[in-house]
Amino acid sequence: MKIYQQQLQLNPRKRGFHLITAEVIQALPQIAEIKTGICQVFIQHTSASLTINENADPTVRKDFETYFSKAVPENDSNYLHDDEGPDDMPAHLKAALLGSSVTIPIRNGKLALGIWQGIYLCEHRNYGGERSLMVTVWGE
Repeated sequence: MKIYQQQLQLNPRKRGFHLITAEVIQALPQIAEIKTGICQVFIQHTSASLTINENADPTVRKDFETYFSKAVPENDSNYLHDDEGPDDMPAHLKAALLGSSVTIPIRNGKLALGIWQGIYLCEHRNYGGERSLMVTVWGE
């Protein structure tokens, strides 16, 4: 069994849903050495998240942002945690709903994503800054 791990620093992105599949693959080229295995991508933040979804049509990512902005609105007077502005608590809630990691099978040295699937960085802050991911790959 082989195990590889790499921390990946993502450049700041505006609020929204951003495809990062290529950056994950580039961060850990050892994926190519694994015939059968697993890749886990974990985000080390509480105001951004990860998910897997449509990788072809960019309107899907815009619709995700529209949905989550409606489902978890800013400026809700019931939120107590607003230390960093009106997007602070909504960002934490959105991250809790979507989750902090994704797990993808590896088959024959490649991520076994479906033809229309990609890994999204879900940036829930207006100015979230640089994001850190931990990418771990294991298998044979």
